[in-house]
Amino acid sequence: MPKAEISWKRVTEDGEKLQVYVQRVKREWRFFHRKRRFENWEPVSEPPLEDWLELLDAVQRLITRRRYQPDDEVLLRRQIREHFPEADV
Repeated sequence: MPKAEISWKRVTEDGEKLQVYVQRVKREWRFFHRKRRFENWEPVSEPPLEDWLELLDAVQRLITRRRYQPDDEVLLRRQIREHFPEADV
């Protein structure tokens, strides 16, 4: 079962609005997106760095509300570095 869900909206390079939704299942983050409200959520196999950084920001804010532990932030930073070695996280 997912521990918590985080979502936000962003605009793609093409100017399309996109809703992004992330679930945490155990130690894995699962990304989904959709264009409109009543469309089905589509899984994203390779989310862009922009989405990972938005997730990191959300997790940092939720740590202060005690919905996540500081260890979760450390693990997330490690995962971002694995996927994007050039990123300064």
